[in-house]
Amino acid sequence: MRIGLLTDGGYPYAFGESGLSGESGLWCGRLVRGLPQHEFDLFALSRSAHQEDRGWVRLPRHVSRVRTAPLWTAEDGTPRGSGERGLLARLVTGGRGSYGRRERRRFRAHMTALATAVCAADGVSTDAGSGSGSRSGTSRAAAGTPGALFAQGLYGLAELAAERGGLHTALRSETTVRILESACRARGTGRTVQSATVPDHLAFAAELERILRPLSLDWYGGESLGAVDLCHAASGGAAALPGLLAKRFFGVPLLVTEHGVPLRAHYLAAPDAPFSAPVHALLANFHGLLAAEVYRQAELITPGNTHVRRWQERCGADRAKLRTVHPGMAADRFTGVGEADDNGGPDTLVWVGRIEPAKDLISLLHAFTEVRRAEPDARLRIFAAPAESAEGTTYLTHCRALAAQLFPDEATGAHAEGDNPVSFEEIGGPKVPDLAEAYAAAGVVVLSSVVEGFPAGLVEAMFCGRATVSTDVGAVVEVIGGTGLVVPPRNPRALADACVTLLRDPERRARLGAAARARALELFTVEQNLAAFRGIYLELISRSPVCREADAVDADGDPRPFATPPEAQVSGHWTRPAARVPGWAAEPAGVYAGAARGAGTGGSDA
Repeated sequence: MRIGLLTDGGYPYAFGESGLSGESGLWCGRLVRGLPQHEFDLFALSRSAHQEDRGWVRLPRHVSRVRTAPLWTAEDGTPRGSGERGLLARLVTGGRGSYGRRERRRFRAHMTALATAVCAADGVSTDAGSGSGSRSGTSRAAAGTPGALFAQGLYGLAELAAERGGLHTALRSETTVRILESACRARGTGRTVQSATVPDHLAFAAELERILRPLSLDWYGGESLGAVDLCHAASGGAAALPGLLAKRFFGVPLLVTEHGVPLRAHYLAAPDAPFSAPVHALLANFHGLLAAEVYRQAELITPGNTHVRRWQERCGADRAKLRTVHPGMAADRFTGVGEADDNGGPDTLVWVGRIEPAKDLISLLHAFTEVRRAEPDARLRIFAAPAESAEGTTYLTHCRALAAQLFPDEATGAHAEGDNPVSFEEIGGPKVPDLAEAYAAAGVVVLSSVVEGFPAGLVEAMFCGRATVSTDVGAVVEVIGGTGLVVPPRNPRALADACVTLLRDPERRARLGAAARARALELFTVEQNLAAFRGIYLELISRSPVCREADAVDADGDPRPFATPPEAQVSGHWTRPAARVPGWAAEPAGVYAGAARGAGTGGSDA
């Protein structure tokens, strides 16, 4: 089977952007390596020049093609990644020439539909099914709703970009700004959207152009996405846009996997983004509508945990399409610690992770003051990877200063060297060369986050057979499942009481650690994840086979044996004919010569 794997900011790049894309990059690598019986075509969007400079990870032999498109802007202001046919010159000059009267009329109609939908939507779109689990109307939004207008505008702009190019220029034109201004002032829009000014319209138009750059790529031909049997988007948002077009124009089924929710990530990042309230509202509406459209068109949606699943239902996903598949993690590296008789330092609390404000180390340090009052010999060891951002470095400095203030160096005598019960240690250093040794030092592993998706560090602690104390955020309760203690976030007293309870009861720590390891090995290994997707791939291709007339005959025009799957002979919805291929997709192969050579900034081929 030929799988088109769609990624955004992650695999196959060696350096994954932080957050959702970094986590999905690790998962994609395991998925591709673990399913060698399938052929993979990678369609990857990059997020920064730094990511591209770091290159790709080593790819297995069954990855037959890699197409990439950078979605970032160079220092000179030149947009990257939106040059259709792989040629930046066409991006700047408007593709195959400037729009004529007919193209301008088409653009205005499609842009008006899109802008009307975005301005009329109210936060998270619930046009189709929402959280009610409705089975009807999930493949198409009701006519006249924001979801229907959004789809009309989105696919219309995609067709225009493919036929005439120049979408980048059109989206940044005065026409777009006037359409946005009119849509924002229309009756029925929210007060925040109505207050948008011309600078707000310009800012939103620039963001819209960046988000919609995948519509202008040269990936939508019969030899690219049109040739795959299944599109698998490793996340929603921009990564799923090529999958939407492949389904619409070629009938390729779409599978969407999300270990986090791009819409939730947008909400969390909103306070730090340099936008006004109206722009925030418009972007939130757009991402909500895009998520709803992706979920409507997907044949199957595989959230990585129940927390993500609830968000997907809120965004309009049909419950009948949802199937939770936990992300697989490598357990072998922790086998030595997990099967050893040593239960770690009996008085040692260990925290492992990436230092950032969302991890709330401040509350952990305040909680440890209470732990020290109850257990004077207790120690707190904080293990972290080197900070990669200015925010992380600043937060680490603040935490070190607070720890020095709360816990002055202690000495047993006048001539002894002082020792601080709190230590900050770097994973990969001479004392702690790897993660397994960090967890091995723990009597209890602590997670103090206020925001968390899938707690990978918690699963690693479970693989190591360690008892845990965690805050009730994200998918923590689902992962722990009764094998650890869970307390409310931002509650240092509750966190301290739970830690003291386990430090004073070694037998309970051992029981919880053994139960945690057994649970992790049953639910969160790479093997269970691969088995799930191996079955899902076969299920989807049998349920929604892509029937191409060209595949049914050989070079001499004779019928090709086994070209048509047996399921196509059985009456049912899966026997529907493939979508009509638009004229622009059936152009001579020479049109895509630039892409085949891997030239230009709109896409590369390997």
